Amino acid sequence: MRRRFREGGDAVTFDFAPMVDIVLLLLIFFFLTSSLGARQNALPLDLPRASTTVQETPALPIVSVDQAGKLFLNGKETTLTKLGGQLKPLLTASGGVVGLRADERGNYGTVVRVMDEIKKAGGERLALGTRTAQGGGK
Repeated sequence: MRRRFREGGDAVTFDFAPMVDIVLLLLIFFFLTSSLGARQNALPLDLPRASTTVQETPALPIVSVDQAGKLFLNGKETTLTKLGGQLKPLLTASGGVVGLRADERGNYGTVVRVMDEIKKAGGERLALGTRTAQGGGK
């Protein structure tokens, strides 16, 4: 049994471009969402306990002070003199709200100086980082 093909027959093709676009968009989405969740808990701070806590918003600039007195802005180490200049552009997006996370065994004087720098940079309100009374970090 012999089959004959027509001379003018159209070949079936499959266009991979839309599928590749969708796969790349999904990959970019997963990369972005996985890095945003890790940002908040990047520093090992022993936060003070509180009976009630509120979930942080991702657009909030976070200033962290560890037990040794080192400063971090959104997970990147900085100094007290640089903090105001780095914080000013971030305050417009957050509406003047700054998150402050400080180790409970840290130096109180350092935290007060950081609060003063935040105020000088234009910070209007502070969102203090705590953990729940059960021990889970926020």
